Amino acid sequence: MKTNSVLQLAALLVALAPSFSAAQFFGDPPDKQHPWAKHDHNRPVPQDVQPGDKPGAPPSDAIVLFDGTEASFKKNWVHIREKRKTDWAIVDGTMQSMKGAGYIATKEEFGDCQLHVEWKAPSVINGAGQGRGNSGIFLMGVAEVQVLDNFNNPTYADGWAGSVYGVMPPMVNPLRAPGEWQTYDIVFRRPIVKDGKVVDEGSMTVFINGVLVQDAVPLEGGGGYRKRTHPKGLGDVGPLKLQDHGNPVQFRNVWYRALRKRPADGGSDGRLSVEATMAKRAEIADMVLKDAKSLDGQDKMLRLLESLCYRSDDVILKEVSAMGENFVTDVQSKPDAIESRKNEVVKVYRAFKFMNDHKLIEDLKVYQDLNQIMEKNKWKR
Repeated sequence: MKTNSVLQLAALLVALAPSFSAAQFFGDPPDKQHPWAKHDHNRPVPQDVQPGDKPGAPPSDAIVLFDGTEASFKKNWVHIREKRKTDWAIVDGTMQSMKGAGYIATKEEFGDCQLHVEWKAPSVINGAGQGRGNSGIFLMGVAEVQVLDNFNNPTYADGWAGSVYGVMPPMVNPLRAPGEWQTYDIVFRRPIVKDGKVVDEGSMTVFINGVLVQDAVPLEGGGGYRKRTHPKGLGDVGPLKLQDHGNPVQFRNVWYRALRKRPADGGSDGRLSVEATMAKRAEIADMVLKDAKSLDGQDKMLRLLESLCYRSDDVILKEVSAMGENFVTDVQSKPDAIESRKNEVVKVYRAFKFMNDHKLIEDLKVYQDLNQIMEKNKWKR
């Protein structure tokens, strides 16, 4: 496509799109379980995050738990076992599990997250089954994603590398050979408990070397060895733990990002409860009304009208009606100049029509008057 054609197409798309000031009178309005309108310009937009400079590198909003230095290890990790034979070692920019050292845990505690961990089993093969390259990644110190050298090394399915240990085997086995680095990317959602009842079991999504192996698998209480677990709460936050299972497994490039809250956990986006929706709508209405105070004329009238999308208010409705009738009177008082005011009349008419069509306001005189002006001037399409 030629450059001129591209520019013409871009200009056409801009012309066809609703203006920012008219966007609120565009998509379906809020309802009982959605506090935002469709395409709502009051809805918070995503914050900018700088991605890592190469695959696996932490983005700008990540919390780095191990960057390859001993200083990073000492800052972020502690040994859990007070009486131990040895400590985990820092070897060539990695944290290496040492037999007899026990688990290590992060000093920081967190819940729902995106977690990135890279690990490597020894290139020299010793042992078989669960005795070969065994370790584990424990979210909130409880829910384990298995670490195991399963390259040509079968074991029981729910103890395979990438399994939610004791709960769900991985879909496939995309492990590289021992001595090569493996990459785990994990999306963890903790269980949510309200009034003593589990309302969300939590879930685990796992990618191994870029291959999806767990797809939002329910945690079923976190799993474990031999005994079946059942849905339960794990608390709000907990440490990340790495396991010493007697094998010298190495870890590097460990970081996480906190996730936004789910509706069941107090999040204010998505499909909410009726109570949460109405509370959020009231909050948005207050924000819109505060903004309206800084405006004048038609802009103020439309912003006040917009607030009624979120919350009914007879006082605001009366004020908007009066402002709208003043606008109509002003337009009608200057018939010779009415063509020059077509764009603003159409914008105001569409706003009131939107509100009327969605039964947010009904049978206002100002809407009827605007409708007559539109018909008389043949501005309806």
